[in-house]
Amino acid sequence: MSKENAIEVTSLKKTFKVYPDKSNSVKEKVLFWKRNKYEKKEVLKGISFEIKKGEAIGLIGKNGCGKSTTLKLLNRIMYPTSGKIKVEGKVSSLIELGAGFHPDMTGLENIYINASIFGLTKKDIDAKLDDIISFSELGDAIYTPVRTYSSGMYMRLAFSVAINVEADVLLIDEILAVGDVNFQKKCFKKLNEIKYSGATIVIVSHSLDQIEEICDRCIWIKDGLLEMTGKPKEVHGAYLKSMEEDRRRLSEDMKNAENSDVYDRESFCGRPVVRSGTGDVMFTDVNITDKDGKENTLFKTHDTIKVTYDILNPKNVKEAVVYVRLYRDDNAHAFGTTSVIEKEGLMKLEGRNKVVLTFKDIHLLDGNYMVDVDLKDENEVAYDCIHDTIRFDVYNTEGRTGMCMIDTDIETC
Repeated sequence: MSKENAIEVTSLKKTFKVYPDKSNSVKEKVLFWKRNKYEKKEVLKGISFEIKKGEAIGLIGKNGCGKSTTLKLLNRIMYPTSGKIKVEGKVSSLIELGAGFHPDMTGLENIYINASIFGLTKKDIDAKLDDIISFSELGDAIYTPVRTYSSGMYMRLAFSVAINVEADVLLIDEILAVGDVNFQKKCFKKLNEIKYSGATIVIVSHSLDQIEEICDRCIWIKDGLLEMTGKPKEVHGAYLKSMEEDRRRLSEDMKNAENSDVYDRESFCGRPVVRSGTGDVMFTDVNITDKDGKENTLFKTHDTIKVTYDILNPKNVKEAVVYVRLYRDDNAHAFGTTSVIEKEGLMKLEGRNKVVLTFKDIHLLDGNYMVDVDLKDENEVAYDCIHDTIRFDVYNTEGRTGMCMIDTDIETC
């Protein structure tokens, strides 16, 4: 193993046996022998990569691509079907929320149990106990059973233990998606401190903003293979473009539908979404382009973005109000407006088959953003409301930070 590397992965493969309905007793095995049949599912198909000491790496990819499996293999929670993994140094992980916690024991008791799993002695834990409790911000709840904890409290305790182990390698799987905004900021600050101390960090996350904030490099896993590795912004741009191409392929068969009965109310463009409304008017497809009509999902601050929705109007609704909201992928609300605000009245729908949103001269700064849309009548009765219909990335090259661009002047007097 190279001295400069913390992790080396070579030709890593992992295959699982998938049972449609596994038998649990001898009687069931005799009577329902077909239940013992299984299929082999190859989740990882031979990936190889190296991570240098002190690097922070993000793993991205669609659900089921193999990124969480990779993290569990690195942590030796499971073992590969074939291939080699070499990890240098002490490993700490946040892979399963509250893993190692006993529900009937207090938070304090679970600190000792969880920390001992990471290899700390009682003397080590005693020395770090005040820091762990202080960081968790649990207060008197530290003396109550963890079964009474919310998911956010679980995360606070688990994260507080893991970061105080002083490991050489820290593995994190989606854990930062839990908790309030202030605690997330505190976690990011602590992760940067750990990173600058020389530790190696590997993060699995669907939040591209989180990865760009913390990581030096990004690894994109697609269908069990390493698709791309490089700087986070470059990899994320290619990843989002691929996701949009997949989305459009999935929605092709919906374009020829003749009535709303064809559409699944739990999905949009072939993927699950949070959706509500009567269905009297429905969004059926979405397309995102630049000002020249060229399909794109990566834009620069001050660009123009056009988002076009196909609509189906089986009840021949004449007028409606269009609502639009932009959220960053950490669910921070960036912007919202309605067709009444922009057009001073209801929008005509009769005889129309598209709704076009044009965001002119966007003042958004770096981030991954999602678009919500609603169609409602003048009394705010919903026809169709969909969260996270499409996503796009924004970048700026002027060095400003935050969420939005503000005209600013700095001078002395």
